[in-house]
Amino acid sequence: MPLLEICCYGIDCAVTAQQAGADRIELCAAPKEGGLTPSAGVLRQVKQRVSIPVHPIIRPRGGDFCYTDAEFETMLEDIAFVRELGYPGLVIGMLDGEGHIDVPRMKRVMEQAQGMAVTFHRAFDMCHNPHQALEQLTELGVARILTSGQQQNAELGLSLLRELKQLSRAPIIMAGAGVRLSNLKKFVEGGIDEMHSSAGQTVASPMRYRKAGVSMSADAEADEFNRYCVDGDVVAAMKAVLVASEPAT
Repeated sequence: MPLLEICCYGIDCAVTAQQAGADRIELCAAPKEGGLTPSAGVLRQVKQRVSIPVHPIIRPRGGDFCYTDAEFETMLEDIAFVRELGYPGLVIGMLDGEGHIDVPRMKRVMEQAQGMAVTFHRAFDMCHNPHQALEQLTELGVARILTSGQQQNAELGLSLLRELKQLSRAPIIMAGAGVRLSNLKKFVEGGIDEMHSSAGQTVASPMRYRKAGVSMSADAEADEFNRYCVDGDVVAAMKAVLVASEPAT
């Protein structure tokens, strides 16, 4: 049966995703940045409260995936921390200035993450040559690649996803970006084995008092009285579609 990974931004989201039937969680902070490394407190709490596999993202900042020496050393320390906590895997990705996989640094990542399943995230979609990148990540021993097929969303990139899957026995090709209940069957029919979705909704703040004219956001138009949450009903519905896709025995 195809596997469903849910991207979760915080403890409550992770618990909801587990209760709704998710197979695995990618744990992140900062949804507006596309996912950053969770705090130590979140990592400890999720480890205590969630029993399904959780793979934290290791990403020190938003923006591109070409990191300074200081940023890379921070990432290595974060890998050591999540490994010490007992997480079974992590999510990471890095490119060099020419848009190729940063192989020397990824070798150090694989050494630091020894014993953990490493997912190379959507930095893959920004790389110069996806076929070369697949070969390099295979040689590195990466467990899976999270990709939209180098398109804005995975539905548009489905043809490359299929091609990569045919070329790769390992790593696993996991579809991500725009994977939702309404198009999930397309990925199943395309032979994709793992799906990554946020399955999210925006929830209004419980605050009744709202101070006018003051914002904590750099974006003056941002609505700070709402937050992202996993929609458990959507997760459950997506899981039901995947279960139904299994041929009868």
